[in-house]
Amino acid sequence: MAMLNCKRCGSVRLTKNGVVRGKLRHKCKDCGLNFVEGDRRVKDSLAAKKALAVILYSVGKASFGMLGKLFGHSRSLMYRWITEAAASLPDPEVPGGIQEMEFDEMWHFVGSKKTSAGSSRPWIVAHGALLPGWSVVVILQPSDGSTARSST
Repeated sequence: MAMLNCKRCGSVRLTKNGVVRGKLRHKCKDCGLNFVEGDRRVKDSLAAKKALAVILYSVGKASFGMLGKLFGHSRSLMYRWITEAAASLPDPEVPGGIQEMEFDEMWHFVGSKKTSAGSSRPWIVAHGALLPGWSVVVILQPSDGSTARSST
């Protein structure tokens, strides 16, 4: 039989501390944590749901609300699943060969041109290759304090 360790501190100094939900409860002598062996709440199907949720969200095909409806959970839980997965990933590396270009929005306003949302201002686009066959485009609106690069 494998030696049981504390779930919080990893100590092997444990005592039996009653029965909860039909399972033997243990108490750690070092940190005082009460716990039962195993965790019925974590299932393989939950890991599969989390993985599918991350895939659907990362390819831009699903919102937190849509994922919540799909899996029968709240949108805040979907947000936590996605942020936990994102925290476990390394920071992205931006290659030095990214090219920038400037473009104007393609919306046409009849009779007026709205400037409050930046509709009449140019935006900055950074384009790069994510993987072979995939590309990534980052679109940024210049801040009010930024200066435009002159072509002259």
